[in-house]
Amino acid sequence: MELLHIVVLALIQGLTEFLPVSSSAHLILPSQVLGWPDQGLAFDVAVHVGTLSAVVLYFRRDLAAMSRAWFGQFAGRPATADTRLGWAVILGTIPAGLAGLLLNDFVEAEFRSIAVIATTTILFGLLLGWADRFKGHQRELSQMTWKDVLVIGLSQAIALIPGTSRSGITMTMALFMGLSRDASARFSFLLSIPLILAAGGLKTLELVEQGAEAVWSPLILGALIAGGSAYLCIHFFLKFLQKISFMPFVIYRIVLGLGLFALVGLG
Repeated sequence: MELLHIVVLALIQGLTEFLPVSSSAHLILPSQVLGWPDQGLAFDVAVHVGTLSAVVLYFRRDLAAMSRAWFGQFAGRPATADTRLGWAVILGTIPAGLAGLLLNDFVEAEFRSIAVIATTTILFGLLLGWADRFKGHQRELSQMTWKDVLVIGLSQAIALIPGTSRSGITMTMALFMGLSRDASARFSFLLSIPLILAAGGLKTLELVEQGAEAVWSPLILGALIAGGSAYLCIHFFLKFLQKISFMPFVIYRIVLGLGLFALVGLG
């Protein structure tokens, strides 16, 4: 891979993995607009490692507290808010995990087109805007109910459709369920950890089965760039939500979707 390709693709992965803007909509642009070749499975694994490392590092204290509380319940310790949050992440991951196992090949075959990605980018962007204007999103993570977890978890399964944005749809439904912007984003980030781990693990198995030899320098560089940009993205996104709404991301998604439709027309 050329250095420019490594830097741009790793930045796209790192920035769009956690923002509500659809990573698939962005990753299709280099090949369609610039004619770049596919980055390959090894590079996909590397950038997944980078983004996973970023979110784990950023939420390391939360994850440590959740782990202690979750395992502590089996030693007879009383349940706490961290125990419930640990269960919420586990239960919220199940629908998307099952959907991925059962429907991934079908979705890849039937919905992997620019027209679909453009449509879902706009539609789910508008839905995010509606949710953001929904009155009553004041509750925090400690106030989540099991109904909230079920609805958000089921919505995460929809993100299997390209252009939806996993982070975007989970934040959208969390807002509709009455969670604050900060709580919606934080729960979305925590939910991403098991799914990124699973996706990276599956891609690693595919890579091992292929038996291809890895060229380590571009993979390490890609992982570092994706991880660093993802960490900064999470940090500044949470700061951003304390002052401004999701509306800039809604507008961006609409513009991006229209741009993708223009690509289809030009094609």
